[in-house]
Amino acid sequence: MCEDVSFFNFSIHKIISKEQSYLNQARIRLLYYGLFLVFIASGTLFISVYFQGQHLLAYTAGFLMLYVAVLFKALTYRPNWFRISHALLIAGTLINFSIVYVSLQTINIVTVQAVIVVIIFSYYMLGQTWGLVYSLLNTVPILFFLLIDYSNGYVIHIKPDKIDQATIIISLFANFILLIFIHSHLYTSFLKNIKQLKESGEEQAALNSKLEKAIEKAEKSTQAKSEFLSTMSHEIRTPLNAVIGMSNLLMMGSPRPEQKENLEILKFSANNLLAIVNDVLDFNKIESGKLVFENISFNLAELMNNVCGGQKLNAKEKGLEFTLNIDAKLNNKVFFGDPTRITQVVFNLVSNAIKFTTQGNVWVRVICLEDRHNKVTVKFSVRDTGIGIEEINRCRIFEPFTQESLTTTRQYGGTGLGLAIVKRLLDLQGLHLNVLSRIDEGSEFSFNMELPVSTAVIDEGTDTPSGETKQGGSTGLKVLIAEDNMVNVMLMKKLLSKWDIIPTIAENGERAVEFMQYGNFDIILMDLQMPVMNGFDAADEIRKMADPKKANVPIIALTASAMIDIKDKVFEAGMNDYVSKPFKPNELLEKIQSLVALV
Repeated sequence: MCEDVSFFNFSIHKIISKEQSYLNQARIRLLYYGLFLVFIASGTLFISVYFQGQHLLAYTAGFLMLYVAVLFKALTYRPNWFRISHALLIAGTLINFSIVYVSLQTINIVTVQAVIVVIIFSYYMLGQTWGLVYSLLNTVPILFFLLIDYSNGYVIHIKPDKIDQATIIISLFANFILLIFIHSHLYTSFLKNIKQLKESGEEQAALNSKLEKAIEKAEKSTQAKSEFLSTMSHEIRTPLNAVIGMSNLLMMGSPRPEQKENLEILKFSANNLLAIVNDVLDFNKIESGKLVFENISFNLAELMNNVCGGQKLNAKEKGLEFTLNIDAKLNNKVFFGDPTRITQVVFNLVSNAIKFTTQGNVWVRVICLEDRHNKVTVKFSVRDTGIGIEEINRCRIFEPFTQESLTTTRQYGGTGLGLAIVKRLLDLQGLHLNVLSRIDEGSEFSFNMELPVSTAVIDEGTDTPSGETKQGGSTGLKVLIAEDNMVNVMLMKKLLSKWDIIPTIAENGERAVEFMQYGNFDIILMDLQMPVMNGFDAADEIRKMADPKKANVPIIALTASAMIDIKDKVFEAGMNDYVSKPFKPNELLEKIQSLVALV
């Protein structure tokens, strides 16, 4: 309270502030004016009993007058009403005790009144607990005195003082004034406090109403943003699906060297655009708080080789030496975690290392720090000899849509989302990303991850080489394709013809249901956003068919949507799996073969 108040202050306005509650303000006022009244009353009593020769009462009144003056000065300098109230009540209790047992050696209306004043003051100032304590301290000694006086008569070797009628009148008048003042002052403050609470409650209700509206508006804004991103994603991914798909088809047709080079440039550019779209969508998913981490088994060594396989080619094209070192202790172990998110983190770190390194080396190391049989602590580090990062900018690089500087953005391109995604993915798992960097010497990003591990050993002889797909079992399959985009229809026809799969095209969901009613198919590839009837409704209608074989036909959703809960919606609609557009031909074929094999 009021630490800047001068020692010579006597004003009440300097020890009361608006930040204090009405009740505390009232308590300070009560002490301020109450101490002043007690000082006057004790001074008047001192004069009265002193000239009557009542020395014990005179000493008591004189002590009370000086004590009250000290408390008044303490209040106007450091207004700690709680401590001052205790000090005053302790003094009042001792004075009541001394008057009954020493000064008067009797109980009269004045002593009873003084006890009542102490009891009321203690409850108003300090609350129920301390009020009870001071009530007992003042009443028990009086009751004890009455018992002694009744049984044997109270006698000590000190002659009691005798007070005249004038002193009694002064004492009664002072006590009545104090009682009235305490009640009226505190009653008024209680009313103001109740009014303040009511006003605060009304203000809180108004704020809650505004907050609810703000939350509702924010939720609508978030939903609108998600729907916008989903729509834009669909509109961008759909033509990208055709561009990348046709590039794959043309490259599968043994093009001439110059054609192959042009196709690789086309595919590279399309994949770059797709990566930008995916970064924006992934960041939106992370920021929405709806990202769920998987806990599935995977081979870490194989995962790292797959992640870095394509990056080695990118590094080689720039003339960089790319080195991947995987600790031998991590080979042939089955780990549990989210390989997709690990891939995302490592891929972004390696991509950045290659992007910002013009000459020299890029090292990727995966080291086993601690092996505790069922858990392994793995350190992932990506180091380069690139441009480095100034220390002042090391926090900025993790902000979304931000790079170290405008010059960096112009020279190297990119959205500035890679490291933001990495940071947030690691933060969500409680992991810390360490950064070491020197300008023109390079940077190193590293993090430690604890992964559960199985005691099982991976059979290395069962893996299918990367890029090769077993096509056995797909020949002659009848596939119903529900797709309204003619470019995608043409792409699917050409792709499926290379796998000797027989396609039937339905231009919307309603036609797909009709085809299923009159024909038999091994599997359905269902686009989700179509006119007349969408893919969700079409799948629901097919699942309701009377023929069990038709009702249980495998359905793979083909979607360019980026809705966060699209996976859940697909499975809720009764579909078996989904593939995001643009899709990888091998991924689609593997899912077709696996689902058909289960029927």
